[in-house]
Amino acid sequence: MNEDLPLTAEDIAEIVSIIDASPYRELDLSTRRFRLRLARGDGAEAGFTQEWQWAGSAPEAFVAEAEHAADPNAVAAPLPGTFYHAPQPGAPPFVAVGDEVGAETVVGIVETMKLMNPVHAGRAGTVAEVLVPNATMVAKGQPLFRLA
Repeated sequence: MNEDLPLTAEDIAEIVSIIDASPYRELDLSTRRFRLRLARGDGAEAGFTQEWQWAGSAPEAFVAEAEHAADPNAVAAPLPGTFYHAPQPGAPPFVAVGDEVGAETVVGIVETMKLMNPVHAGRAGTVAEVLVPNATMVAKGQPLFRLA
């Protein structure tokens, strides 16, 4: 492994999956380059909360959620992985600029650990802007589309 490369969204998703399948409730991993803390929630908070800190400046993909959290018109990635605009190579994209969508409209997919996860618009609106190119690694919460 090249020690100069930061963890990718896929790396973090794989770590979460391993811990999720284990009996452990928490993981706190520290290296020279980063600290990753995962904690399993209880009851209404079921699932994992994630926190990571990078030595030096953080990669843009991992700070995207905090920077864009205030944008109510953004459709964000539900989990980290590779974002695709279409259901398969060569197929037309799920949506394009100008398309009307409803809350349950599938606007793309995020592949995480070989699983294809649909991304829903989350609200009704018109696709105003595509923010992420096809086949791009994205972080959980990273804006993918902007709706009008």
